[in-house]
Amino acid sequence: MKILIRLIISTIAVLVADLLLSGVSLGDMSQTNGLLTALLVAAVLGLLNALLKPILVLLTLPVTILTLGLFLLVINAGIVLIAAKLIDGFQVDSFWWALGFSLLLSMVTSILSAFDGGSKPREE
Repeated sequence: MKILIRLIISTIAVLVADLLLSGVSLGDMSQTNGLLTALLVAAVLGLLNALLKPILVLLTLPVTILTLGLFLLVINAGIVLIAAKLIDGFQVDSFWWALGFSLLLSMVTSILSAFDGGSKPREE
């Protein structure tokens, strides 16, 4: 259930980022295709962040330490560009739009996750 809630939150964040950034497109939003594309983008980004990002962070650890963690922004933008290549209908115009998309996606996701309630301890 928690995975489904996170997927919905990420989908809403992708839709908000599409509305605010002109260099990012999910296709025609007047049809269902835009919503399905947003859901697919959220799922693919989640998979790429779970599978590919730890490997990239490990491989670029010296550069990440040297830049005091700022290189992680480059990794996030690269993952967004990879997702744009994998998904038909999801277009990102440039690296800078991918960077803005990843930053905005992180902000909106954390704001929406605050309303989720987070992990509450279970009372027994």
